[in-house]
Amino acid sequence: MSVRIERANSTIQAHLSQIIHNRMNDPRLDSLMYISQVQVTPDFKYCKVKLAMDIESEKANQIVSTLQKSEGYIKRELAIKVKMPQVPHLVFELDKGTAAQVRVNELLKNLNIPKDEGNE
Repeated sequence: MSVRIERANSTIQAHLSQIIHNRMNDPRLDSLMYISQVQVTPDFKYCKVKLAMDIESEKANQIVSTLQKSEGYIKRELAIKVKMPQVPHLVFELDKGTAAQVRVNELLKNLNIPKDEGNE
């Protein structure tokens, strides 16, 4: 991936996070949600935004739907903050990898593995 695309990804991710958490006053948005990854296409027409949350899937889908419906507002705010030839079309989706990782960590915490005291 080129340096230009990587720089755009990190800049868009930072600004999107700030816009969603600080500028949007929607009670349906969960404060525990964070943007785990942003992928801009090389032509800057589309941007896939992956959201990670530690909540049930029905509410997570509602949050993704809310953000997708607010795309116009988010793009307008992003255009003010980021100097780009064009602001990409935003596609929000759940990051299933992060949700799976959280679930595995919960399962590992709940395991009762006795400490090996014979090696002292």
